[in-house]
Amino acid sequence: MKTPAIAVRGVTKVFGEGDAAVRALDGVNLEVARGEVVLLMGPSGSGKTTLLSVIGCILHPTAGSVRIHGREVTGLRESELPTVRLENIGFVFQGFNLFPTLTAAENVELALDLKNMRGREAKRRARGLLELVGLGDKFDVYPEDLSGGQKQLVAIARALAGEPQIVLADEPTAALDWSSGRAVIELLRELAHERGRAVVLVTHDTRVLEFGDRIVHIEDGRIVKEPSAEKPVMVAVEQPAAGAALAAD
Repeated sequence: MKTPAIAVRGVTKVFGEGDAAVRALDGVNLEVARGEVVLLMGPSGSGKTTLLSVIGCILHPTAGSVRIHGREVTGLRESELPTVRLENIGFVFQGFNLFPTLTAAENVELALDLKNMRGREAKRRARGLLELVGLGDKFDVYPEDLSGGQKQLVAIARALAGEPQIVLADEPTAALDWSSGRAVIELLRELAHERGRAVVLVTHDTRVLEFGDRIVHIEDGRIVKEPSAEKPVMVAVEQPAAGAALAAD
C-alpha cells in the first residue's frame, strides 16, 4: 500500500484557554492520496480552513498526528516548518496575495527565489509556469491589469514554483465568475490526475462538486457522514462520536 501524501490522525485544535477556549477541530482523521482531488466542504465556522492550515504546517494541532509523505510533522520545531512547506506544499489563497508592484512573471520569480533559483533560469521557469496555466501572453502584466481569474492563475503558477507534491487551495473560486472559476478548478484537477499532485480544496461552491474525487464534509470541527444541508455529500472517513463544540473556520 502506498504511503498517502497526507495522513491526519485524531487531530484536535483548540484556540484559547479555559472558558474562552474554542475547539476548532475535534479528532479529525483524513488521508489524501497522490493524484487525488479532495473537496473540504461545510458551513462557515466548521473548521475547514483550520484543517487546511494544520495540513499546511501553518498551525500546530493541539493533539493528534499529521504526516506529510510519511514524515511526522507535528513534533517539529517552528523553525523547521518553513522548510517542510517549501519542499512539499503549494498554497493557493482566495485573496490571490499577489504583489501589486510586480508583474505576473516577477510574482512567480519571487517564489522561485525561495528555492534559490534566480536570474535567467528563474525567468525561464516563471515563463514556463505561466504558459502552463494559460497566461503565456501575460508575463509583463501587472496584477491591476489582470482579471480575477487571471490573478488566481498567476497565484497557482506561483504555488507550483517549488514543484510541490501537495497543493492546498482555500476558496479559490469564491471571487470569480464561473468561466474563470472553472478554468482554475480544471487546472487543479489536471495537476492531480496528470501530474500526480495531492490537491485539497476548501470550498462553498457547489459548482465544483463534479471536479472532486472525494467530498469530505465538516461540521463543528468533525468530519460527518451526512451534513445537515438538504443535499448530502459523500465523505471519506468515518469519525467517532464526540461532544459537539464550536469551531473556527
